[in-house]
Amino acid sequence: MSLNLEQYVSEFSAQNINGEHLLQLDGSKLKALGMTSSQDRAIIKKKLKEMKASLEKARKAQEKMEKQREKLRKKEQEQLQRKSKKIDKFSSDATEGTHEQ
Repeated sequence: MSLNLEQYVSEFSAQNINGEHLLQLDGSKLKALGMTSSQDRAIIKKKLKEMKASLEKARKAQEKMEKQREKLRKKEQEQLQRKSKKIDKFSSDATEGTHEQ
């Protein structure tokens, strides 16, 4: 409707075309849905291309964030392991010092 193509809404609804299905439509599938105007198909295909690019960009950004989180988790884990080793060494040194006295 935002593309001023509301004449196709009823057919898209009747065919249960949702967002996921919409992204998989090509020119021939649009034509089969009753979109006989090549200009209308071109408008839809252009918008679909933009939407796919936007989704891909969002997916890559999500992957990047997940990698950064994983890197941070590993770093924090390494720091905890180092602290634990220092505490173990300190405890061990303190125990040895007690035995010497």
